[in-house]
Amino acid sequence: MSIELKDTDVIWRNARLATMNPTIRHTDGTSHYGLLEHHDLIVRNERILAILPTGSIPIGRCKIIDVGQRLITPGLIDCHTHLVFGGNRASEWEQRLNGISYEEISAQGGGINATVNATRNSSVRELEIATQKRLNALIAEGVTTVEIKSGYGLDLENEEKQLNVVKTLAQKNAIEVSPTLLSAHAAPPEYKHDSDAYIDLVCDSILPTLWQKQLFESVDVFCETVGFNLNQTRRLFDAAKRLGIPVKGHVEQLSNLGGSELVAEYRGLSVDHIEYLDEKGIEAIGRSGTVAVLLPGAFYFLKETQRPPIALLRQHGIPMAISTDFNPGTSPFASLRLMMNMACVQFGLTPEEAWQGVTIHAARALGRAESHGQLVAGYMANFVVWDAENPVDVLYELGHNPLIYRVYRGEITHCEHVCEHVKAETATARCGS
Repeated sequence: MSIELKDTDVIWRNARLATMNPTIRHTDGTSHYGLLEHHDLIVRNERILAILPTGSIPIGRCKIIDVGQRLITPGLIDCHTHLVFGGNRASEWEQRLNGISYEEISAQGGGINATVNATRNSSVRELEIATQKRLNALIAEGVTTVEIKSGYGLDLENEEKQLNVVKTLAQKNAIEVSPTLLSAHAAPPEYKHDSDAYIDLVCDSILPTLWQKQLFESVDVFCETVGFNLNQTRRLFDAAKRLGIPVKGHVEQLSNLGGSELVAEYRGLSVDHIEYLDEKGIEAIGRSGTVAVLLPGAFYFLKETQRPPIALLRQHGIPMAISTDFNPGTSPFASLRLMMNMACVQFGLTPEEAWQGVTIHAARALGRAESHGQLVAGYMANFVVWDAENPVDVLYELGHNPLIYRVYRGEITHCEHVCEHVKAETATARCGS
C-alpha cells in the first residue's frame, strides 16, 4: 500500500488491534474481533488514515506512540441512556427492597413522575452539573460516543431544557453525542387520564418545535402496557416520518404488544429491551435492518426472569447492541464494561458478541455504521488503548480500569498511569501536561 505520510500524522505503533472489522478473517473462517497483531494505526487529523504491519512504511517525521503490543479497540459506544434528570430514586429502591410494592410507591408520588417533578424543578445548571458527573464516568471507561434521551420533562419547556443540557455537554466534552427525543416516555401528571391528548401535544407541538431548533436526531417511544399503545406509537412515528426523522422504540420489555414489528415497519434504527420479543418480531426487524439493543442493567435491577431471545436473534443474524440504559429508576449504572459483563453472564452472549455490541452494532443503532465502531481506514479516530492483552480482559475483571489512553477524533483526551507505560516526554507532548 502506497501512502505518503505528513509530518502531522500520528502513528500508534506496535499494537494488537481488535479492529471489529468483520471482513478480517482467520484461517478457521472466523473474524475473532478482527484482530491484527504487530500493526500500526495511522491517524491523520480526525480519522484513521491506514492500518499497516509495523515498520512497513517510512515514518519520516511523524509522531510515534509505541504501545508495546498493548490492545487497541474502537472507542466504546453507549447507544441508549437517560443521563439528564433531576434527583434520584434511591429511596424508592430501598422501599422496594423492604417489601413496599411499586403501586404503593407510585401512589405516594414515586415512580417516573417523581423524576419528572425533580427534573422540572431543577435549573439548567443543576441538571448540567449532575449529568456531567455521569458522563465523566462513561468517558473514564473509554466511551467516545453516547446517546442521551429526553423524556423526564414531558412538556415543551422542560423537554427543551433537557435537550439544551445535552447540547451544552456535547460542546463541552470530547465525546460525540446523539440526542434523542423521548417525549413519549410516559403521560405526565396533567395528562394522566388522557394519554391521547398528550400524544397530540407531542406530535403537534413538542416534536416539530424541537426538531426545528435542531435539538435531537431521532425519536423514541415507550410502547408498552404501562406506556403508549400501538396506535399512539404509529401516530408518533407518522409525525416523525413527515419530517424525515429516524425512529426507535422501547418495546417488548414487559409484554409482547408487537412494538418491534411497528418499529420495523418504519425501518427504525433500533428496538430496545425486547425481553418478550417473538420470532415474528425478529423476522420483521431482520427485514428492516433494525438493531436489537440489550439492556442487562435494567434486567438485573428489576430482578426480571424473562431473558431476550438470544438464540433466535443469532439464528436470524440480528445485530445485537448493548447499552447501560443509565436512568434513575431501573438502571443506575454508569459502566458500559459492567453491561458487557452482565450481557455475557445473564444473557449468554460471548465476549466477542459483547464487544460487537458496544462497537460495530452500537454504531449501527445510532445510524453511524459507516464512520464509527470499527478500526478501519476512513473511520473516525475514536479508540482506546488498554493495559490488556486480549479483548476479553477488559470485561472480565471489573473494579479497576485498564484504560491507558482514550483517543477522540485523533486526540488523546484521557490518560491513566501514562508514566508507567510510556516515556514521560510522550505524555507531555500529547496530553499537554
